[in-house]
Amino acid sequence: MKRIVGVNSNTYHGYRIEDALEGIAAAGFRYVELTATKGWTEHVFPDQSFAYLSGIKRRMEDLSLKPFALSGHCNLMDKERIPDFILNMELAAFFNCDYIVSSIGEAHLEDRQTAGRQGVIDNIDALLPSLEKFNLRLVLETHGADHSTGKILKEIVEGVGSERVAINYDTANVIFYAGVNPEKDMLDCMDHIAFMHIKDKAGAEKEWNFPALGKGRVNFPDILANLEKAGNGCPFSVELEFTADGAGSLAAVNQAVRESAEYLKALGLEL
Repeated sequence: MKRIVGVNSNTYHGYRIEDALEGIAAAGFRYVELTATKGWTEHVFPDQSFAYLSGIKRRMEDLSLKPFALSGHCNLMDKERIPDFILNMELAAFFNCDYIVSSIGEAHLEDRQTAGRQGVIDNIDALLPSLEKFNLRLVLETHGADHSTGKILKEIVEGVGSERVAINYDTANVIFYAGVNPEKDMLDCMDHIAFMHIKDKAGAEKEWNFPALGKGRVNFPDILANLEKAGNGCPFSVELEFTADGAGSLAAVNQAVRESAEYLKALGLEL
């Protein structure tokens, strides 16, 4: 099944967006998920100048890279963060993205506010006009202790009840945060998976260890088989987060991205 296969620029956490774009393109990828995660990876961000953001857009064009998604994590339980998320939507639209990615809570900041299931649904309902305005699909990531499985996110997505809102299934987060088997857990929410972070997991369950694809224990052939059986052609975004000490060097990140590209091609995917 033909599908978009790109790379999340968060793979290059700690390095410049220019380095990320060059490494992703050199590995043979043609799609990129740009990262605008406050307090962590601000490769592109709403407070950057129009001239700078336009330069990033031109650089992607030079490299034949298409930005198809923007990782704009905000705490969707906190009404004070909703205006920030709308700005991230506008940024995604500026880059002509089709998807905006967020966890329910903050990705790398402390949650200032929490909310129950209905509160989350109500906040997301309020975002629907902006999603329509910017022609975006919000994909909620399996992330954090409280929203880490497909089953949990399925309840929220069904509560919203809009085609504009679906799941971004992160294949390693469900192991790290919830200790579940992604090949099995994804079956509970398959009809709502519209995007996937393709991420591997090595080491102990709670160890921050997300290596090049094929170097961990995530069973990607079975995941692909599940998707193929369901007729689900959702896009993939490769995300490598290495260990708590990082990759060690830009050259090491580039090497891991190349190795991941070769692994995906060996599985029959086209970049």
